[in-house]
Amino acid sequence: MQPDKELDTSGLSCPLPILKAKKALAELRSGQLLKVIATDPSSTRDFQAFARQTGHELVAQDAEGEKLVHWLRRR
Repeated sequence: MQPDKELDTSGLSCPLPILKAKKALAELRSGQLLKVIATDPSSTRDFQAFARQTGHELVAQDAEGEKLVHWLRRR
């Protein structure tokens, strides 16, 4: 997948990855894709809840070594 925007939140703890992703999604147009890289283990569950609450689509979640990658499509 090719993101329209990439956000690296490595080293940040909840709720900062979500807050930064929310701001980044606001800068995208509907249908565009955001890639968020995180290291906080709770980010997997946090991004699932964020997508349910906001209506953005959580396209995928992957682990790349110690990094967690979350793909969100703006509603």
